[in-house]
Amino acid sequence: MGVTGVDTEGPVAIVTGAGSGIGAACATALAARGCRVVVNYQHSREGASEIVSQCQALGVEAVSVQGSVADDKDCRSILDEAINTFGRVDLLVNNAGVTRFADQKDLDALDAADFEYIMSVNVNGTYQMTRAAAPHLEKSDCAAVVNVSSHSGISGIGSSMAYAASKGALNTMTLSLARNLAPLIRVNAVCPGFVDTRWLSGKLSDEALTAFREKVSAAAPLQTFVTPADVADAVCWLGLQARSVTGQLLVIDGGTHLTTANPL
Repeated sequence: MGVTGVDTEGPVAIVTGAGSGIGAACATALAARGCRVVVNYQHSREGASEIVSQCQALGVEAVSVQGSVADDKDCRSILDEAINTFGRVDLLVNNAGVTRFADQKDLDALDAADFEYIMSVNVNGTYQMTRAAAPHLEKSDCAAVVNVSSHSGISGIGSSMAYAASKGALNTMTLSLARNLAPLIRVNAVCPGFVDTRWLSGKLSDEALTAFREKVSAAAPLQTFVTPADVADAVCWLGLQARSVTGQLLVIDGGTHLTTANPL
């Protein structure tokens, strides 16, 4: 099965949370490599429609499917739509994720409902999507799952303590899935640091965001601020090419993890 160039019989990839940001970048990057793409979204209908159009402009088939990965019925419906449309699934990119922004020094900033909400998407959702996809992935000769985690799951810093905890859980679940779905399905995760998406722009003013980019870039050994395209390139490699790689957590942060203590 080819993984490069345009091929109407190319591999089929499902990308959750693909209406914007990293998910959108993954969808178009996979399309550019010849994958037919299922663009999942929960709220970003217009964004998902635009991403479908961009994928189709690259010469591949693409469809959008609404659904919340926190709902197991929706997860199964997303897989049903993929199978009904394309007849198979070769790659699952678990990108859908949520957070609550909260000062980590303020232990009253989060409550049980915040943790439940974040875990339901970031951890439960990934598990449910993988479970729904596994029987179909097992039929592929190049099956893979790539989870979009975060450096927060390793460092403990980030938008909130609940978010970091959810990504830590996702990292260990990646290892468990890789061990138990082998040899038929490879499972890996990418762990980006701060990424230049609307996730940040929705929280910070333009001026504050510019200052934040400069601060992060200055702290990173590679003097760079990670883009969605950077993450998408890694997802494509793990999903389509790294045939002997499974159970890996790939940090993508311009080398920020090499600095000591809290880099910011």
